[in-house]
Amino acid sequence: MLVLTIYALTFAMGFPANVFTFLTLLIKIRCHRPHSHLTAANLLLLHLTTADLLLLLFLPFKMAEAAAKMLWPFPTVLCPIANFCFYSSIYLSTLFMAALSVERYFGVVFPHCYNWRRRLLRTMAASAVLWVMALSHCSIIFVAEYHREFGVNGPEADGKGGLGVNGTKTWESDIYRISSPNTNLNNSSFKSSACTTPNTPHIPTTTLWTSQNPSETQRHRGYHCYDDFSQTQLQFVLPLCLELFLILFLIPSAITMFCYIHLIHALLTQPHIPLQKKYRTVGLAVVTMVNFGVCFGPYNISHVVGFVQQRSPEWRPYALLLTTLSAAIDPFIFYCSSSAVRRAVSGMVGAIRGTMCGFWGWCWRRQC
Repeated sequence: MLVLTIYALTFAMGFPANVFTFLTLLIKIRCHRPHSHLTAANLLLLHLTTADLLLLLFLPFKMAEAAAKMLWPFPTVLCPIANFCFYSSIYLSTLFMAALSVERYFGVVFPHCYNWRRRLLRTMAASAVLWVMALSHCSIIFVAEYHREFGVNGPEADGKGGLGVNGTKTWESDIYRISSPNTNLNNSSFKSSACTTPNTPHIPTTTLWTSQNPSETQRHRGYHCYDDFSQTQLQFVLPLCLELFLILFLIPSAITMFCYIHLIHALLTQPHIPLQKKYRTVGLAVVTMVNFGVCFGPYNISHVVGFVQQRSPEWRPYALLLTTLSAAIDPFIFYCSSSAVRRAVSGMVGAIRGTMCGFWGWCWRRQC
């Protein structure tokens, strides 16, 4: 229930803010004149907003999964597609936040090295590379699901039933039950057909598991989407998850920390820069590092823990829950980074204030 509540609050807070920012940046970029100063930061912010919207658009799938007690309630074909888009948005966010820090660093520390047109072209090329990096690495989800199907259809190759649980699995259409090794099974749970002739091989048949205690009888529709990995899946997934930690999280976070530390130092040593701009830069650095440390850090650390323990940590779903909070925190990055977003927010706040003042003035005149 807590997971579902946090997902719902994140969606309610993040979706309107990201849609507003996306439309503001899109209008800013599309309506610029040929000789106007189209900044590379706006392009990077547009990509970052797109990554947040991608996460928020597929967040209802996670909400439905949490409501179904972490069982996938949709057709199985949607499982790898939804998770591919969801996890890709996480690493797109880390990559583009790092790219934004690099752009800010060069813009302040080396302002005269490149003209804005050359920087814009390099930003476009770098954005395409970052999209390819995130999407190609997260495509392991499709391969992992293939290994899941292989483990289900070929339990001999898996050795543990194909679902990563050392127990008994029974299928009846789309209904199945997995029993742990500690589950007490009575002998009437399984029935074997006797052989009529001595030359006929003995073929056991399995019926649906039934317990004498009705409360223990569970029928789950669906399956654990991208979870409960088998040994075959773990041998493939865990090294690649460690690569995700190193390439798509650790390196971007180190680059971001380096850029913002030197950027703040450069701003503090230049007295001609307005104090308000310094405050915005410090706020941008703080929000970005909170994103890396609080939102994305625990989930990516779970990759390292899983690789060391050779199994998925039990707390990984809660770490994944923190990653969705970045969609509600990123609007502060947009506000600190883009003057177009600040003007749009100021205009919206002024319009709301004028409407409220007019409403209260009308109510005051009615009372008088």
